[in-house]
Amino acid sequence: MSIVTARQRLLALAALAAVALSPPARALDVGAVQPALHKEIAADWPRMEALYRDLHTHPELGFQETRTAAKLAADMRGLGFTVTENVGRTGVVAIYRNGPGPLVLIRTELDALPMKERTGLPYASEARQQWNGRETYVTHSCGHDSHMAIWTGTARALLTLKSKWSGTLMFIGQPAEEGDGGAKAMMADGLFTRFGGKPDYAFALHVGSGPAGEIFFKSGPVTSAADNLTVVFHGRGAHGSMPNQSIDPVMMAARFVVDVQSVISREKDPFAFGVVTIGAIQAGSAGNIIPDTAELKGTIRSYDDTVRARLHDGVRRAALGVAAMAGAPAPDVILGTTGRSVINDDALIARTSPVLKAAFGARAHDDARPWTASEDFSEFVNAGVPGAYLSLGGLDPAQIAAAAAKGEPVPTNHSPFFAPLPEPTIKAGVEAMTLTVMNVMPVKR
Repeated sequence: MSIVTARQRLLALAALAAVALSPPARALDVGAVQPALHKEIAADWPRMEALYRDLHTHPELGFQETRTAAKLAADMRGLGFTVTENVGRTGVVAIYRNGPGPLVLIRTELDALPMKERTGLPYASEARQQWNGRETYVTHSCGHDSHMAIWTGTARALLTLKSKWSGTLMFIGQPAEEGDGGAKAMMADGLFTRFGGKPDYAFALHVGSGPAGEIFFKSGPVTSAADNLTVVFHGRGAHGSMPNQSIDPVMMAARFVVDVQSVISREKDPFAFGVVTIGAIQAGSAGNIIPDTAELKGTIRSYDDTVRARLHDGVRRAALGVAAMAGAPAPDVILGTTGRSVINDDALIARTSPVLKAAFGARAHDDARPWTASEDFSEFVNAGVPGAYLSLGGLDPAQIAAAAAKGEPVPTNHSPFFAPLPEPTIKAGVEAMTLTVMNVMPVKR
């Protein structure tokens, strides 16, 4: 054995010994933190509730969230964060440095949905904005108003407890989460280069239709990949009484809506998740006119890249086949990715789950199944940041029980009747996010 080789072996053994002797990652002492945290959340509740109601009443659509962003920016400046606005068009980045330690990203969404609210709440939205060239009602029927209240409450709680942790907070208010590329826009605008580098961890949560105040977590895939689908069929217009003079694009659209489902039923692995949904069809102007074109818009959802590729191929073939059968020109088929699957980091979830269980007890759940909805938080995770994306129950347990007794579903995200309970939902969200962030921070020295 050469001298060099022996020295290398000694160095390797020393390194292994150092690893074996090094202490494991510090687990947060939840019991020691909770009294002060609960006191802060209770004191901050009137402000959080008022903010939630204000945001709910004044929602804004993706990349139009100017009022929303300004309110959050002002709140974070008041806490002492260094705030930058207009990141990725209407996004907000707030940085707080509290000594050496990891850089931790905490994200909320800013945008609402183009739909009318039907909850009957006294602070229900009547807001309207322009959307795709037309005026539409706007409402926070996905729960982003709850998320923003939780986001600001978490910031205040962490600063109240700043003597117990060390590191840097990167709070981001992301625009246009609802399929419009807000996370991509922030990344393209230098999110990970302008504000201290790539984060060491990233956290986010989403309210859903579970019991209010309960928290859900899982490792691995959490959400599905989402792809926008647009198909334009080109025909030949004619009088409605003379269909033989036309190539009817409405007929092609109708056939495609049915035929494309054979990709799901006959080509996709039945044990693999995959969905093709057509949500909008625009064609014609009157009942007695066969139009020239018909446009369909839809969504494709999947967890697995192989399934995703098969669905894309099947959608294209189905559209081409329908047009060929009608003797029509080839249709336009446009597929655009709005978000890849969110993959929770196994090690980070293993580190986080004991803290959530210690804090919430029976209200903390290991959620075995991924969600079929999609989320562009994946942009940050796919950039190489270990992430934990949590779910938060938001509905009144009595409402859930009443619906179950009738055999009816409860309103869920994107329903015009979706109305999470502000309390205890927001309080639970602040507690969960504060503890998970502190759990990856070293004790301040």
